[in-house]
Amino acid sequence: MKIQIGTSGFSYEDWRGFFYPEDLPKNQMLAYYGEHFPVVEVNATYYALPSAATFEQMARKVPPDFEFVVKANKDMTHAEEFQPAVFQAFRGALVPLLQRHTLGCVLAQFPWSFRNTPPNQDLLRRFRGEMGGIPTVIEFRNAGWAVPETFELLRELEIGYCCVDEPRLKGLMPRTVVATSPIGYVRFHGRNAAKWWRHEHAYERYNYLYTEEELAEWVPRIRELADETEKVYVFFNNHYEGKAGQNARMMAQLLDLALPLAAG
Repeated sequence: MKIQIGTSGFSYEDWRGFFYPEDLPKNQMLAYYGEHFPVVEVNATYYALPSAATFEQMARKVPPDFEFVVKANKDMTHAEEFQPAVFQAFRGALVPLLQRHTLGCVLAQFPWSFRNTPPNQDLLRRFRGEMGGIPTVIEFRNAGWAVPETFELLRELEIGYCCVDEPRLKGLMPRTVVATSPIGYVRFHGRNAAKWWRHEHAYERYNYLYTEEELAEWVPRIRELADETEKVYVFFNNHYEGKAGQNARMMAQLLDLALPLAAG
């Protein structure tokens, strides 16, 4: 399917009673998720370098045509110094997914402090070099990157651009839809402006449930992105209490896409 819809992460305890059955063992969450969505964005890899064995085990729990999008480790995107050894370890961990042809792409999300400067543009070039032929998508957080020159650079590097939906706050990326590689990518973070910068717990930022009207705004934009790319990934990161799964289903209906258990 050209447009794939899923959620950013799946292993959330607070999804019990909202998406997962209350008594579902944690080691069965991915299998259950794979019965409902065709793709997942693996976020745990941001916090800790994954192992090939872990991905081998994960791949065995889902259908053969299921896809994984893997988030780059924080030492690849947030470290003060470029660390080639981390890239090497990360690439090695992806081998089972590459062999099974179940790796959709790698998502590299840079922090708001990563500004649009010549040194950082060069870092993106080094990033591309380290990733080799692995499909890669970049998510910027700082609005300084939202200029035509950025999209030209990404096209030059054959890196996808992550379109985002997030609060309209000064300094954050606008809701710009652009295709810079064969992969289109849209990430929904929610529109909880009040808690974006000021929150006690990180999850509060993503405590937001989109209305059907808000998601409908994106339907023509996602279809346009699909016309310009080979595949589009749409992920919901408003994960608190399973809101991501609820909105992912809603978006699938708006786009007339059938999910595995849509009729169930």
